Amino acid sequence: MGALEVLAILAAGVCAGTINTVVGSGTLVTFPVLLGFGYAPVVANVSNTIGLVPGSVAGAAGYRTELSGQRSRLLALGCASLSGGLSGAILLLTLPASAFKAIVPVFIVVALVLIVAQPRLTARLAKRRRDAPPHGGRWTLLAVFAAGVYGGYFGAAQGILLLAILGLSLDESLQRVNAVKIVLAGLVNLIAGVVFVLVAHVAWLPALLISIGSIAGGALGARVGRSLNPDVLRGVIVLVGVAAIGKLLL
Repeated sequence: MGALEVLAILAAGVCAGTINTVVGSGTLVTFPVLLGFGYAPVVANVSNTIGLVPGSVAGAAGYRTELSGQRSRLLALGCASLSGGLSGAILLLTLPASAFKAIVPVFIVVALVLIVAQPRLTARLAKRRRDAPPHGGRWTLLAVFAAGVYGGYFGAAQGILLLAILGLSLDESLQRVNAVKIVLAGLVNLIAGVVFVLVAHVAWLPALLISIGSIAGGALGARVGRSLNPDVLRGVIVLVGVAAIGKLLL
């Protein structure tokens, strides 16, 4: 591996770690970089998933204030994410690598519409959200599980899907919802990474480089993300989501 490739993958890891912490969709940076350097799609996906796990840890550490008081919620939703991530990882190893790509843009569009409409929908759902259990109820658990399946399989824009689900389900600020999102997406990558280490081919040097970069990016993303007011953060989510859709379609 040449110096240019090392620097490019490392930089991609920093960008992905930052984007994942603030919004989600960091995979849309690292995955194409690995493909561009000649790695097969499944190997690139596997190595990328493993490499991004430390970035989620760094991002969650940066959001520890917002995570305070959400332990029971994280336990319930975390189990749903782990189950979904495990299922998605198994599907990746058994189905064609392109199986989800055709419908990913549709998922993102729906998620973005829900995120933009969230302030108005929140008022209508206020009573239901107050009466719901801390984790949002069984439909929230099912939706988080489904997002985990998708995240374990492909992962691009998993964070945006989670923000849409959690934003409508939980009676919390967008920043506290984002903190939960970081943990859940990290758990999906973790369980999928464990499966990949055991049974799949991993390009370890790229995974290590992405890991190093994502740690720096996760810490940076936490500092940036926590400083944004809800309207600005919502705008950033929409911009990243639209960019993700364009990248996937092209």
